[in-house]
Order: sequence, then C-alpha cells, then structure tokens
Amino acid sequence: MAEKVMVAMSGGVDSSVAAWLLMEQGFQLCGATLKLFSNEDIGLKQPSRTCCSLADVADARSVAYKLGFEHFVFNFGLNFHQEVIRRFAQAYAEGETPNPCIDCNRYIKFNKLLERALLLNKDYIATGHYANREFDRKTGRCLLKKAKDPAKDQTYVLYTMTQEQLKRTLFPLGSLTKNQVRRLAEDQGLVNAQKPDSQDICFVQDGDYSAFLEKVLHIPSSPGPITDRAGNLLGSHKGIIHYTVGQRKGLQLNTDRPQYVLAKDALANTLVVGDESELYSEEMTVKDINLISLEQLTKPMEATVKLRHSQQEAPAILYPLPGNRISVRFSAAQRAVTPGQAAVFYDGDTVIGGGRIT
Repeated sequence: MAEKVMVAMSGGVDSSVAAWLLMEQGFQLCGATLKLFSNEDIGLKQPSRTCCSLADVADARSVAYKLGFEHFVFNFGLNFHQEVIRRFAQAYAEGETPNPCIDCNRYIKFNKLLERALLLNKDYIATGHYANREFDRKTGRCLLKKAKDPAKDQTYVLYTMTQEQLKRTLFPLGSLTKNQVRRLAEDQGLVNAQKPDSQDICFVQDGDYSAFLEKVLHIPSSPGPITDRAGNLLGSHKGIIHYTVGQRKGLQLNTDRPQYVLAKDALANTLVVGDESELYSEEMTVKDINLISLEQLTKPMEATVKLRHSQQEAPAILYPLPGNRISVRFSAAQRAVTPGQAAVFYDGDTVIGGGRIT
C-alpha cells in the first residue's frame, strides 16, 4: 500500500511542485493549507493579498484538484498568534531582533501540522522547503542537509527540527533549482507556475516592523537616550523597536563620524552607538540549542556558522557551555552579531544544529 503524505501547500509554486513530484513517486497525497491570521489580526481593514489569503487557498486548492487529491484548510490562527506573533513582539520589547519564520516552522509547520497529519493517519508531511534529509546509519540519526541550489537553501530556518520531525518529513525539492521547479510547474500547467515568491515577514505589511508593533500590537515605543560605550550622551532615539544592531540611518546624530547601533538596552531604554569598527565580534554565546547531527556537544568542535539567512558561513570553533548553551569563537571577527537572531552550525553541507544569539 502506498505511503500517505500530507503536503503543506501555501498556494505557491514550490509546494505545488513538491506535491506533483510526490505523486510521481507513488505516494498517496492530501494537501493542507494553513490559515494563520486574518487581515484584522495584522491591522488591515481592506482586502489584500497576504500569506494564507483566500487567493492563496484558491491556488492551493486548484493545484490539488488538478492533481486529483483531497485538500484541507486548517485554522491555526490562535497557535500562530501565541507562538509566533507574541514571541516576535516580546523579543523586540526586550531589545532583540527575532526571526519569526523560524518560530513558525518550529511551533506550527513541523509541530501542529505534523500532529494533525498523524491524527489523520498519514505517514509523513512534506513541504516545499529547499533542503535535504538523510539517514546516518552510523549514528542512527536523521540528518538535515543543504539543498542543491545554494541560493535557495533553507536549512537556516529549519535548524529547530527534532529527530521525530525529520523522520516524518519529506523535502522533494532538495535536489532541484528554482528554475527547474518553475519549468516543472509550467510543464504540468499549474496555475501558480510564475507566481512571485513571498517576501519579508508574512504578517508585517511592507516590512514596517516598528509600525506593526506600535499600531497593531500596541507595543510601547518611548524615546530615550543614545550614548556611546562610555555612557556619554550623544542624542535621543524615538524608541528602541525602531532600530537594529548595525543600523546607521535614522540616528540623526551630530557627530564627526558615522555612528552605528552597537546594542539596545531595553531595561534602560538606551541605544548604544559607536564606530563601525566596534561592530565586529570575535565570539558570541548562543542559547536554546537544538542539535541534529549529534545528541550533544561534549568537546570543542570545528564548524562553520551562519548568522543570517543570506549570509555566508564563517569558520569557528564551538565550545559547550552549561545550560544548553554554546560559545562560538570565530576565526575572523564578524560584523553586527545580533541578539535574537539564529546562529546555525554546519559541518560541510550537514546542519549540526543551532540556537539563538544572546
């Protein structure tokens, strides 16, 4: 009997081609589109094309109908608000710069969706992420590995996956490039073959994070002092949620050299700035560690480390610390290491694991 797969279908071309590939491989499919928020939740009064909009649901359903399998819509709005939007707001209020896409994967796509799939007696879930998984017979662990297309590799936002989740998840696009995916969609006459990729954070319109936090979530944004590292007063800011580490524009300081945000002190409501040279760090601490390729880190380990999704990895040594933390010491100083962002560790094309920068 064919194994049963629930495909997470966003309405985009990637998840649609993933579904077609799985059908070609002989799996028995159903599709699932996740309703995560309404326009009112994100401060929109007029209809607009957003992630998980009615138009996206219609595109996903059209593909499911064309390929001949059942399609569901699951409302995870309450979970999404609690686990993604609230965490996003709390991190900004505490002076961090969060990555809600990682929380969405962690708490919704590979948690709630997998739960629902198992309740419906499915063997796997599948997504349109560009990544690969592989079973390591030597260690008995499932590995998360980079996609063939380095420009589309999404392992950075998947580092929180557990062994159970990896065993139950298929990534059909891991060996394909984006151009190949679009060609396959065109060849099969899929309605979304040329649909643009989604950009920025799905629930924040036009990328204006501070406006969303202030106007929709009502996070207070009080003016406060801007100082240098020595505590000398240089000016005032309009609220720390408007700034991120490494930012230069918008500071409006009367100084003889450009100043960059070095740190955000939420308790003191203070922005600390300095020269660009002060942005570089040779080491950092990472907390809330999730390891994939090994059960635990017991001794120093060489790795490469990615600090942002679009950034090249940097060589470093990982040192285990108590309290599920790792100290990372870079071979060369890195620019704008940002608290709240993810740090993901690699051994070649294999994800060792990752955590959150403190």
